[in-house]
Amino acid sequence: MENFKGKISVIIPAYNESDNISNTIEETIKVFEEIGNKYEIIIVDDGSDDDTFLMAKEAGSNNSHVKVIRCGDTNMGKGFAIKSGFEHVNGDLVVFMDADLDLPPEQIGILFKHLKEKEADVVIGSKRHPDSVVDYPWYRKIMSDAYYLLILILFNLPIRDTQTGLKMFKFEPLKGAFERILVKRFAFDLELLLIIHKLGHKIVDAPVKLVFKPKKFRSVGLKAIFDVLWDTVAIFYRLYILNYYEL
Repeated sequence: MENFKGKISVIIPAYNESDNISNTIEETIKVFEEIGNKYEIIIVDDGSDDDTFLMAKEAGSNNSHVKVIRCGDTNMGKGFAIKSGFEHVNGDLVVFMDADLDLPPEQIGILFKHLKEKEADVVIGSKRHPDSVVDYPWYRKIMSDAYYLLILILFNLPIRDTQTGLKMFKFEPLKGAFERILVKRFAFDLELLLIIHKLGHKIVDAPVKLVFKPKKFRSVGLKAIFDVLWDTVAIFYRLYILNYYEL
């Protein structure tokens, strides 16, 4: 990210990521130390009931660029955690990154390249980009494809993938969107990108390399699927019935 003189803030929401969080912090620090940009890493522990918070504090204890915060004792959802992390942001660019290293942090440079070359306000990592390299289970791909079609039908967004956990934003568009966002959990990314699109900001996608790692004690069950659909329908209702997103 040469010639960029500003600061990059990386928000990493984490829930029960004790197996990964230390490596995630170390790998992210390594990326920024190698490229030489000013940065901060904000870890948001979203009510984990394992040692995520303590391990994150330990991993970042010797680096002043690392901030570790805890939302509380109850898991409130990815959207809530990211909004909490945003309150601590001091950067000119803001990156959202998952805590599990399925999407290695060195790909942040690819997002920045697309942001600069395409003069965009937001760059989202996309599993559907033709240059992406994606390795994840067939059932996750089916669910992803089905949700993509649903989003296309309901919202006609010019975005191929709202859910991949690696995104880069200019600060001001993100700040403006956060002032209106309501979803705390499953459809947070969709609502955020919908608002940014309605505000007239330019969103482009970038290729990613994604290697799925099986998660202990986690699965996408019927309740999670129902909650995603419920949040999505709620966004549809606010958009077309309440005109909530009209500015």
